[in-house]
Amino acid sequence: MEQFLDEIIQDSPEKAYERSTRPRGTREYYANQLAGKNVLVGSVRGPGQVEVALEHSFYHVPLKNLSDVKILTQLEYVAMCQSRKKFYDPAKTGIHWVGKVVDWKVLQRKEIKEIPCRPGTEEDLYVRFTVEEWKRLAAPIALGGQGIYTVLYTSKYILDRALEIAELRLETEEDIREWREKRRRGKVKVKLDHEQYVDLGRVVEVRNI
Repeated sequence: MEQFLDEIIQDSPEKAYERSTRPRGTREYYANQLAGKNVLVGSVRGPGQVEVALEHSFYHVPLKNLSDVKILTQLEYVAMCQSRKKFYDPAKTGIHWVGKVVDWKVLQRKEIKEIPCRPGTEEDLYVRFTVEEWKRLAAPIALGGQGIYTVLYTSKYILDRALEIAELRLETEEDIREWREKRRRGKVKVKLDHEQYVDLGRVVEVRNI
């Protein structure tokens, strides 16, 4: 693991993409659309972080929040989730911004100069993503009464179509197919086995509402 961390600190998304294994053959539609989790959705500490992230085209997250650091080799996009606790205006909650990753580095928190670090975190390892351009979603992805505890991984295919963040937890071919079929009939509700945090739950039901 230490060797891998050394490699990724010197790596780039382009090299990682070329090195990574991509699905082939004909499991076709869903296999192609879900060829790995290529989007990281992370929380933000408040409006100030969003403003600075937009201004400087970057996003940062504690390395310890990543369930497996190898996910860095396949991430192509990052998105910011704005919680009810930090954004009091309901119109500003949810996922509004997504950006394409052009570079990332593992740094000590004190090396990220755009936002002052909290006392005691100076030596902590963070991932700093450089974003090509932040793009505002045409329709924000609603919280639906839930939030993100650390980070959530999803595919760009799902992100582009989700109406609520629970939909970002759709993972299996079966769940995706059921979701698509029910979406044709109208609004869809994805139920998870964790009431508060989407990234801590799993899909237990997909139904029309």
